Amino acid sequence: MIARLVLSVSLSVLFSWGMALVALADVAGSLTIVGNGPELTTIEPLARAFEKANPRAYLDVLWDTNSKPIEMVKSGQAHIAVTGTEAPGLSATPIAWDGIGMLVHLSNFTKDITKQQVADIFSGKTTLWSDVGGPETKILVIDRPRNQNIRDTFESQLGITGKITGAAKTIGSDEQVVKTVVGTLPPLSAVAYLSLNQGLSVVSAGVPVRLLPIDKVEPEGPTVKDGRYPLRRPVLLLSKKEPHALVQAFTQFALSPAGQQLIAETYIPIKEK
Repeated sequence: MIARLVLSVSLSVLFSWGMALVALADVAGSLTIVGNGPELTTIEPLARAFEKANPRAYLDVLWDTNSKPIEMVKSGQAHIAVTGTEAPGLSATPIAWDGIGMLVHLSNFTKDITKQQVADIFSGKTTLWSDVGGPETKILVIDRPRNQNIRDTFESQLGITGKITGAAKTIGSDEQVVKTVVGTLPPLSAVAYLSLNQGLSVVSAGVPVRLLPIDKVEPEGPTVKDGRYPLRRPVLLLSKKEPHALVQAFTQFALSPAGQQLIAETYIPIKEK
């Protein structure tokens, strides 16, 4: 009886997957996906996997740190924008979670900071590490370009939109951010924010940096997923609200077990396994 039940469930799952593949196989045409943030390492393999499952579909992934993805979708230059914030007039589908990590040099012995202290540091109200339990040195604030979606979320969640200190050093790429935190003299001084996925990656690679706990919560996957870690952002697919078969098919693929498994390699899946 148990064997028959298992067989029945297995056949049901296979049938469902088979129907999904048949439906996807009917998808054809071209789709343009745009972005300017750290999500490229997720979107590119997701797009290639979608193409493999849909031989008559072609996905063009355009990534430029200076681009304006939302405006490109609104003007019709692209079909999907990958962002961390919603936009008026566009449909938004969350496909993953990402934390925003606070990166400092490994030698910076600041134990942890509060969300309010992060806001005070980046708005210029707090200028010394000793004011937050750290070393006797000035804080070098590293900001991100205004058009990058991670900055929008960071400012919004901290309530400092448009208030980041003018003394901040603006750096675009995550790689250069890490190099600056490592190479700044004195090494205790720099602080930057970046995708938690990128931060955890460089820490595990042995780069002499660390991620600060916020409100006494460690920055890691489980705490981001359940909301305990206070700085997190969704990875969103934004598109026009009018129905578009290829947009819908790609969105469904991103939320499917296969898509979420790919996303899990770099971000925190939005769906439970």
